[in-house]
Amino acid sequence: MTTMAAESTLAELFAQKTDAELLYFAQNARRYPPALGAAAVRELQQRGLVPTELVEPHQPAVPPAAEQPWYQLAADTLGRLLWPSTSYFGTPLLLALNFLVFGLMVAAGVDAFQPRATDLISWGSNFSPLSLHQQPWRLLTSCFLHGGLTHLLLNSLALLFLGRLTEFLIGPLRLLLIYLLSGVGGSLTSAWWHTLGVNSVGASGAIFGLYGLLLALALTGAVPLSRQQRYGLFWLILLLVPSQLQAGLEGSGPTDNAAHLGGLLTGSLLGLLYALFTRKPAPVK
Repeated sequence: MTTMAAESTLAELFAQKTDAELLYFAQNARRYPPALGAAAVRELQQRGLVPTELVEPHQPAVPPAAEQPWYQLAADTLGRLLWPSTSYFGTPLLLALNFLVFGLMVAAGVDAFQPRATDLISWGSNFSPLSLHQQPWRLLTSCFLHGGLTHLLLNSLALLFLGRLTEFLIGPLRLLLIYLLSGVGGSLTSAWWHTLGVNSVGASGAIFGLYGLLLALALTGAVPLSRQQRYGLFWLILLLVPSQLQAGLEGSGPTDNAAHLGGLLTGSLLGLLYALFTRKPAPVK
């Protein structure tokens, strides 16, 4: 019997089968000769029970893609975190500005690990005798200065984590606005608190503003997160913020808890305003 005749006979045979019988043959095609499974699939296709583009039985499976080496996977992940896109550009922009300013300082001769106080003042630190009087712009520029490479890297890691999360929840433009306002709020608080004068630098006041924002969002449900996600975010912030404030009390470096608390308060207030005016849908339960 020729191949065409055999296929015609099978087609006539399977045309008399019920849908359930045909589905059984198709699902268990590997137990039978290939022609039987193929005939069952074709009949199911003619009845409109399976798509016509269904892969024929016994067709060789596409081999799985080779697993990426860990270093390539790490590089791809880091690239996605640092490379801007239309919906994610606030965090990469802030990170780039911090590293750009630091690079310019080092290129100009400032010590990369222990900058002198006079160098920081000349680059725009929050030096209260100037910030509160002739040069209020220092309240903002100080947020992009850092007291050494270690200070920069620690703040950058925190910004990378909090910034991406915040952009996902409220968008990059709101992130930039709240970050900058929180930085200024932290600088003002620092200058007000240290009555004997302060020479402060760092992005940590603005970063604590993101903590405050996320805390307000978790408490108000202003973003579409499930109740479990909101609780997780709330407890994460309650875990991180006190530990960092305690580290500020114990550390001897450029830590400024007054700026931290000022940024935290500013971010919290801005988060409450965001919740008040955006009127997001009720969170998923």
